[in-house]
Amino acid sequence: MTVLSTEPRGTAALLVNSAGQYLLHLRDANKPHICDPGTWSIPGGGREDAETCRQAVERELFEETGLRVPLEPLTVVSSHGPTGEKGRIQVYVGTWDGEDSTLPCPEGIMYRWFAAETTAWLTMCPWTAEVIALHQKTAPVPAPRTSGPARAGGTRARLNAVGVHLYLERGDGRILLGRRHPGVAFAGNRFHTLAGQLETEGAVAGLIREAEEEAGLVIAPEDLELVHTVHMLDAGDDSDGQPRIGLFFRARTWSGTPEVREPDKCLEWIWAAPARLPQPMVRYTQIAIEAIGRGETYTELGWS
Repeated sequence: MTVLSTEPRGTAALLVNSAGQYLLHLRDANKPHICDPGTWSIPGGGREDAETCRQAVERELFEETGLRVPLEPLTVVSSHGPTGEKGRIQVYVGTWDGEDSTLPCPEGIMYRWFAAETTAWLTMCPWTAEVIALHQKTAPVPAPRTSGPARAGGTRARLNAVGVHLYLERGDGRILLGRRHPGVAFAGNRFHTLAGQLETEGAVAGLIREAEEEAGLVIAPEDLELVHTVHMLDAGDDSDGQPRIGLFFRARTWSGTPEVREPDKCLEWIWAAPARLPQPMVRYTQIAIEAIGRGETYTELGWS
Protein backbone atom coordinates (compact mmCIF):
# COMPACT_ATOMS: atom_id res chain seq x y z
CA MET A 1 0.00 0.00 0.00
CA THR A 2 1.39 3.41 -1.00
CA VAL A 3 1.22 6.11 1.67
CA LEU A 4 0.83 9.57 0.19
CA SER A 5 2.74 12.39 1.81
CA THR A 6 0.67 15.06 3.54
CA GLU A 7 3.43 17.65 3.17
CA PRO A 8 2.69 20.65 0.93
CA ARG A 9 3.71 20.20 -2.70
CA GLY A 10 5.30 23.64 -2.88
CA THR A 11 8.41 24.88 -1.09
CA ALA A 12 10.20 28.24 -0.87
CA ALA A 13 13.20 29.78 0.90
CA LEU A 14 13.12 33.22 2.55
CA LEU A 15 16.70 34.49 2.82
CA VAL A 16 17.50 37.44 5.09
CA ASN A 17 20.81 39.21 5.69
CA SER A 18 22.23 40.79 8.84
CA ALA A 19 20.78 44.17 7.81
CA GLY A 20 17.28 42.67 7.87
CA GLN A 21 16.90 42.79 4.08
CA TYR A 22 15.11 40.09 2.11
CA LEU A 23 16.42 38.44 -1.07
CA LEU A 24 13.68 38.71 -3.68
CA HIS A 25 13.43 37.16 -7.14
CA LEU A 26 11.72 38.95 -10.04
CA ARG A 27 9.61 36.42 -11.97
CA ASP A 28 9.20 36.33 -15.74
CA ALA A 29 6.28 38.47 -16.92
CA ASN A 30 5.49 36.86 -20.29
CA LYS A 31 6.66 33.25 -20.11
CA PRO A 32 3.73 30.80 -20.11
CA HIS A 33 2.83 28.65 -17.10
CA ILE A 34 4.47 31.00 -14.56
CA CYS A 35 2.80 31.49 -11.18
CA ASP A 36 2.32 35.17 -10.27
CA PRO A 37 4.13 36.46 -13.40
CA GLY A 38 5.98 39.78 -13.20
CA THR A 39 6.02 39.87 -9.40
CA TRP A 40 8.77 39.84 -6.78
CA SER A 41 8.85 36.56 -4.90
CA ILE A 42 11.35 34.16 -3.29
CA PRO A 43 13.13 31.11 -4.76
CA GLY A 44 11.49 27.72 -4.51
CA GLY A 45 9.53 25.06 -6.34
CA GLY A 46 7.54 21.87 -6.06
CA ARG A 47 8.52 18.51 -4.60
CA GLU A 48 9.57 15.87 -7.12
CA ASP A 49 8.64 12.19 -6.76
CA ALA A 50 9.29 11.04 -3.16
CA GLU A 51 11.17 14.16 -2.04
CA THR A 52 10.47 15.69 1.34
CA CYS A 53 9.85 19.41 1.57
CA ARG A 54 13.32 19.95 3.00
CA GLN A 55 14.98 17.99 0.21
CA ALA A 56 12.96 19.90 -2.38
CA VAL A 57 13.67 23.38 -1.02
CA GLU A 58 17.41 22.65 -0.69
CA ARG A 59 17.50 21.37 -4.29
CA GLU A 60 15.47 24.29 -5.65
CA LEU A 61 17.53 26.89 -3.79
CA PHE A 62 20.77 25.44 -5.16
CA GLU A 63 19.41 25.16 -8.72
CA GLU A 64 18.09 28.74 -8.71
CA THR A 65 20.86 30.54 -6.78
CA GLY A 66 23.83 28.17 -6.37
CA LEU A 67 23.48 28.55 -2.57
CA ARG A 68 23.53 25.94 0.17
CA VAL A 69 22.60 27.54 3.50
CA PRO A 70 21.02 26.15 6.69
CA LEU A 71 17.23 26.45 6.52
CA GLU A 72 14.56 26.20 9.20
CA PRO A 73 10.78 25.84 8.74
CA LEU A 74 8.94 29.16 9.05
CA THR A 75 5.32 28.75 7.97
CA VAL A 76 2.91 27.20 5.47
CA VAL A 77 0.98 29.53 3.15
CA SER A 78 -1.77 29.07 0.60
CA SER A 79 -1.12 29.83 -3.05
CA HIS A 80 -2.55 29.31 -6.52
CA GLY A 81 -1.01 27.90 -9.68
CA PRO A 82 -0.86 29.48 -13.16
CA THR A 83 -4.32 28.12 -14.01
CA GLY A 84 -5.89 29.03 -10.67
CA GLU A 85 -5.51 25.71 -8.86
CA LYS A 86 -5.02 26.04 -5.11
CA GLY A 87 -2.01 24.69 -3.24
CA ARG A 88 0.16 25.03 -0.16
CA ILE A 89 3.78 26.09 0.18
CA GLN A 90 6.12 25.13 3.01
CA VAL A 91 8.34 28.18 3.56
CA TYR A 92 11.79 27.93 5.15
CA VAL A 93 14.00 30.75 6.40
CA GLY A 94 17.78 31.08 6.28
CA THR A 95 20.49 33.76 6.48
CA TRP A 96 23.03 34.81 3.85
CA ASP A 97 25.17 37.93 3.72
CA GLY A 98 26.39 37.76 0.14
CA GLU A 99 25.96 40.21 -2.74
CA ASP A 100 22.84 39.83 -4.87
CA SER A 101 24.78 40.65 -8.04
CA THR A 102 26.92 37.51 -7.62
CA LEU A 103 23.99 35.13 -7.96
CA PRO A 104 23.27 33.27 -11.20
CA CYS A 105 19.67 33.58 -12.35
CA PRO A 106 18.77 30.60 -14.57
CA GLU A 107 15.07 31.30 -14.01
CA GLY A 108 13.30 34.65 -13.90
CA ILE A 109 14.93 38.08 -14.31
CA MET A 110 17.10 39.00 -11.30
CA TYR A 111 17.74 38.80 -7.55
CA ARG A 112 17.86 41.89 -5.32
CA TRP A 113 18.02 42.68 -1.59
CA PHE A 114 15.12 44.81 -0.28
CA ALA A 115 14.32 46.24 3.13
CA ALA A 116 10.92 45.12 4.43
CA GLU A 117 9.44 48.62 4.17
CA THR A 118 10.48 48.85 0.51
CA THR A 119 8.38 45.84 -0.43
CA ALA A 120 5.25 47.98 -0.05
CA TRP A 121 6.28 49.79 -3.25
CA LEU A 122 6.95 46.61 -5.23
CA THR A 123 4.59 44.45 -7.24
CA MET A 124 4.73 41.55 -4.81
CA CYS A 125 3.59 37.97 -5.07
CA PRO A 126 0.71 37.92 -2.51
CA TRP A 127 1.89 34.93 -0.49
CA THR A 128 5.47 36.25 -0.41
CA ALA A 129 4.23 39.56 1.05
CA GLU A 130 2.37 37.50 3.66
CA VAL A 131 5.54 35.56 4.53
CA ILE A 132 7.64 38.73 4.95
CA ALA A 133 4.98 40.33 7.16
CA LEU A 134 4.92 37.22 9.35
CA HIS A 135 8.71 37.13 9.59
CA GLN A 136 8.77 40.80 10.60
CA LYS A 137 6.44 40.04 13.52
CA THR A 138 8.06 36.84 14.75
CA ALA A 139 11.79 36.85 13.99
CA PRO A 140 14.66 39.13 15.06
CA VAL A 141 17.27 40.40 12.63
CA PRO A 142 19.88 37.61 12.39
CA ALA A 143 23.43 38.00 13.61
CA PRO A 144 26.00 39.07 10.99
CA ARG A 145 27.53 36.27 8.96
CA THR A 146 30.53 36.32 6.69
CA SER A 147 30.18 35.48 3.00
CA GLY A 148 33.78 34.45 2.39
CA PRO A 149 37.21 36.03 2.61
CA ALA A 150 38.03 39.11 0.55
CA ARG A 151 40.60 38.71 -2.21
CA ALA A 152 43.47 41.05 -2.95
CA GLY A 153 42.18 44.41 -4.12
CA GLY A 154 39.21 44.32 -1.74
CA THR A 155 36.83 42.38 -4.04
CA ARG A 156 34.93 39.29 -2.96
CA ALA A 157 34.88 35.97 -4.74
CA ARG A 158 32.02 35.91 -7.26
CA LEU A 159 30.11 32.99 -8.63
CA ASN A 160 30.63 32.46 -12.35
CA ALA A 161 27.63 31.17 -14.28
CA VAL A 162 28.51 28.30 -16.62
CA GLY A 163 26.80 27.90 -19.99
CA VAL A 164 27.18 25.13 -22.56
CA HIS A 165 27.03 25.70 -26.33
CA LEU A 166 26.63 23.27 -29.22
CA TYR A 167 28.86 23.74 -32.27
CA LEU A 168 26.88 21.31 -34.44
CA GLU A 169 28.74 20.88 -37.73
CA ARG A 170 27.43 19.21 -40.90
CA GLY A 171 29.58 17.48 -43.47
CA ASP A 172 29.60 20.62 -45.63
CA GLY A 173 31.04 22.65 -42.75
CA ARG A 174 27.83 24.56 -42.00
CA ILE A 175 26.85 24.94 -38.33
CA LEU A 176 23.49 25.06 -36.58
CA LEU A 177 22.29 28.48 -35.36
CA GLY A 178 19.00 29.58 -33.86
CA ARG A 179 17.30 32.97 -34.01
CA ARG A 180 16.25 33.94 -30.49
CA HIS A 181 12.72 35.13 -29.74
CA PRO A 182 12.44 38.97 -29.53
CA GLY A 183 10.83 38.67 -26.08
CA VAL A 184 13.67 36.87 -24.28
CA ALA A 185 15.68 38.75 -21.64
CA PHE A 186 19.04 38.18 -23.34
CA ALA A 187 19.92 38.82 -27.00
CA GLY A 188 16.39 38.98 -28.40
CA ASN A 189 16.12 38.46 -32.20
CA ARG A 190 19.85 37.61 -32.49
CA PHE A 191 21.37 34.40 -33.84
CA HIS A 192 23.05 32.09 -31.34
CA THR A 193 24.22 28.51 -31.05
CA LEU A 194 22.01 26.02 -29.24
CA ALA A 195 22.93 26.77 -25.64
CA GLY A 196 21.81 26.65 -22.03
CA GLN A 197 22.91 27.21 -18.46
CA LEU A 198 23.97 24.22 -16.39
CA GLU A 199 21.75 22.83 -13.65
CA THR A 200 23.06 20.29 -11.11
CA GLU A 201 24.89 18.25 -13.75
CA GLY A 202 28.10 17.89 -15.69
CA ALA A 203 28.74 20.03 -18.77
CA VAL A 204 28.40 17.16 -21.27
CA ALA A 205 25.19 15.88 -19.67
CA GLY A 206 23.79 19.42 -19.59
CA LEU A 207 24.46 20.00 -23.27
CA ILE A 208 22.93 16.66 -24.23
CA ARG A 209 19.83 17.61 -22.24
CA GLU A 210 19.62 21.06 -23.84
CA ALA A 211 19.99 19.61 -27.36
CA GLU A 212 17.05 17.29 -26.82
CA GLU A 213 14.87 19.88 -25.05
CA GLU A 214 15.48 22.73 -27.48
CA ALA A 215 15.80 20.97 -30.84
CA GLY A 216 14.91 17.28 -30.48
CA LEU A 217 18.49 16.17 -31.17
CA VAL A 218 20.09 13.09 -29.62
CA ILE A 219 23.85 13.24 -29.09
CA ALA A 220 26.07 10.62 -27.44
CA PRO A 221 28.63 11.83 -24.88
CA GLU A 222 31.52 10.35 -26.85
CA ASP A 223 30.52 12.46 -29.89
CA LEU A 224 31.11 15.77 -28.09
CA GLU A 225 34.49 17.51 -28.14
CA LEU A 226 35.33 20.68 -26.19
CA VAL A 227 36.71 23.11 -28.79
CA HIS A 228 36.55 26.55 -27.17
CA THR A 229 36.05 28.31 -23.82
CA VAL A 230 35.00 31.95 -23.37
CA HIS A 231 35.44 33.62 -19.98
CA MET A 232 33.56 36.90 -20.00
CA LEU A 233 32.65 39.70 -17.66
CA ASP A 234 30.75 41.58 -20.37
CA ALA A 235 28.92 39.33 -22.81
CA GLY A 236 27.31 42.30 -24.61
CA ASP A 237 23.78 41.92 -26.04
CA ASP A 238 21.88 43.05 -22.89
CA SER A 239 24.48 41.52 -20.55
CA ASP A 240 23.79 41.86 -16.81
CA GLY A 241 27.50 42.00 -15.89
CA GLN A 242 27.49 38.50 -14.36
CA PRO A 243 30.85 36.72 -14.86
CA ARG A 244 30.23 33.79 -17.20
CA ILE A 245 32.09 30.84 -18.65
CA GLY A 246 30.89 29.57 -22.02
CA LEU A 247 31.92 26.06 -23.06
CA PHE A 248 31.61 25.29 -26.78
CA PHE A 249 31.42 21.61 -27.75
CA ARG A 250 31.66 20.39 -31.35
CA ALA A 251 29.48 17.50 -32.53
CA ARG A 252 29.70 16.05 -36.03
CA THR A 253 27.44 13.07 -35.35
CA TRP A 254 23.89 13.10 -33.94
CA SER A 255 20.39 11.75 -34.45
CA GLY A 256 17.32 13.76 -35.41
CA THR A 257 16.44 16.85 -37.42
CA PRO A 258 16.50 20.25 -35.66
CA GLU A 259 13.01 21.39 -34.72
CA VAL A 260 11.75 24.35 -32.70
CA ARG A 261 10.66 22.85 -29.39
CA GLU A 262 10.74 26.03 -27.30
CA PRO A 263 9.06 28.69 -29.49
CA ASP A 264 9.09 31.19 -26.63
CA LYS A 265 12.91 31.13 -26.81
CA CYS A 266 13.81 30.28 -30.42
CA LEU A 267 12.02 31.22 -33.65
CA GLU A 268 13.95 29.08 -36.14
CA TRP A 269 17.01 26.91 -36.74
CA ILE A 270 19.25 27.50 -39.74
CA TRP A 271 22.49 26.04 -41.12
CA ALA A 272 25.11 28.74 -41.74
CA ALA A 273 28.63 28.87 -43.10
CA PRO A 274 31.05 30.04 -40.36
CA ALA A 275 32.65 32.42 -42.88
CA ARG A 276 29.25 34.04 -43.64
CA LEU A 277 27.43 34.26 -40.31
CA PRO A 278 23.91 35.71 -40.28
CA GLN A 279 23.32 39.02 -38.55
CA PRO A 280 22.65 40.16 -35.95
CA MET A 281 24.65 37.58 -33.98
CA VAL A 282 25.28 37.27 -30.24
CA ARG A 283 28.64 39.01 -29.92
CA TYR A 284 30.55 36.47 -27.85
CA THR A 285 29.15 33.61 -29.93
CA GLN A 286 30.45 35.16 -33.16
CA ILE A 287 33.85 35.73 -31.52
CA ALA A 288 33.96 32.09 -30.37
CA ILE A 289 32.97 30.73 -33.80
CA GLU A 290 35.65 32.80 -35.48
CA ALA A 291 38.22 31.63 -32.91
CA ILE A 292 37.25 27.98 -33.47
CA GLY A 293 37.89 28.51 -37.18
CA ARG A 294 41.41 29.66 -36.33
CA GLY A 295 42.01 26.66 -34.08
CA GLU A 296 42.05 28.77 -30.89
CA THR A 297 40.72 27.23 -27.69
CA TYR A 298 40.29 30.16 -25.27
CA THR A 299 38.97 33.75 -25.29
CA GLU A 300 38.55 36.39 -22.55
CA LEU A 301 36.04 39.24 -22.91
CA GLY A 302 35.47 42.32 -20.76
CA TRP A 303 38.17 41.75 -18.14
CA SER A 304 40.51 44.59 -19.11
